Amino acid sequence: MSLAPTSRLRRKPLIALDPDHKRIIWLLRTMGAVPRITIAHQLGMHNGALTRLARELLMLEVIEEQGQLSDGQRGRPSVPLALSGRGGYAAGATVHPGWLEIALVDFAGQVIAHDATAFDSADPHDFVHAVDQRLRSLTSRTGLMRARFLGLGVAVPGPVVETGPARRHAVDWLRGWRDIDNDQFFEDYFGFPVWVENDATLAALAEYYDSGLIRDCASALLLYVGHGVGGGVIHRRDVMRGEFGNAGDIGRLFRMDAPRPSGIDLLATLRDAGAGIPSLFELEACLHTHAGIINAWAERAGNQLGVAANTGVAWLDPGAVILSGSLPRQVLEVLGQHLQQPARWSSALDSLRLPQVHVSRLGGSAVSVGAALLPIHQLGADAIA
Repeated sequence: MSLAPTSRLRRKPLIALDPDHKRIIWLLRTMGAVPRITIAHQLGMHNGALTRLARELLMLEVIEEQGQLSDGQRGRPSVPLALSGRGGYAAGATVHPGWLEIALVDFAGQVIAHDATAFDSADPHDFVHAVDQRLRSLTSRTGLMRARFLGLGVAVPGPVVETGPARRHAVDWLRGWRDIDNDQFFEDYFGFPVWVENDATLAALAEYYDSGLIRDCASALLLYVGHGVGGGVIHRRDVMRGEFGNAGDIGRLFRMDAPRPSGIDLLATLRDAGAGIPSLFELEACLHTHAGIINAWAERAGNQLGVAANTGVAWLDPGAVILSGSLPRQVLEVLGQHLQQPARWSSALDSLRLPQVHVSRLGGSAVSVGAALLPIHQLGADAIA
């Protein structure tokens, strides 16, 4: 894979799909494997047109035929079509305090590889160079072809600011990122399509896919507890960015000079209790030695997150609320228990339908996986825009 700097490119995928191709892909992504007759009915297509389109997609290897289904009737069994992982792959990259994380995801949405390496720089030039090197290594190791590469997603912890839609107020430890035009900077360097998005928004996309909610409901809210606290919104099975690109930025609800439901706040709480813990990455060691402190923090933080979630549910009426983040799974489970308390969703009408509450299985990798999913997701989601 050649990742040398080149002139600026637009975000055009390296696979040629027309609008009807994308409609079929999007239906299979949201419904799973289905027979041709179902696709034709759902999309209002004539059988002849669908046969031609399906043949083209099969040749591109973005869909595949699965085992035959029999409905008990006489005649030829139906052959479901499904997305194929061979259709292409995309990469996602994000940086944490102390390490760089990259994920590779295939066209069907399955994780191919996950990579984490030591990295400690606030300079975006160092970031793109490190991503370049790691992508070369990963693609070589997995035998992936450059011709099948669909793009890179980059996750940035910070909101879009008034100076322009491509400018983000990155967190303090990435202060060097605040002065770059995100779209131009990354595409100028890599020379292939790059999408840049808020980290919690990308975690929402990953969790929406991983939990199977993309097939069950059209909307979801995500609460993300990492070093900070953020959120994401899925609306009509797509990422909601909002008028100014900051939908789901729930961190602004919690004052910086007061207790917050964030990983940094938990770290400070443990240190105040005498725990010699240098960073959140050593939090596992405190789960038993400081269980009471962690549980008390989780109760308070769960109540804070619950207010944010309940407000979002009242405004948007989502099908699901997802709790995700880079905290250990045990801590997320305790926070999730507080979110699932019946009193949390109190209403004057007992018959109101309420969202499902899910606790992440992806944990801290949700951000890089979501970043990798974004170029692939957009190939189908463009069809419903």
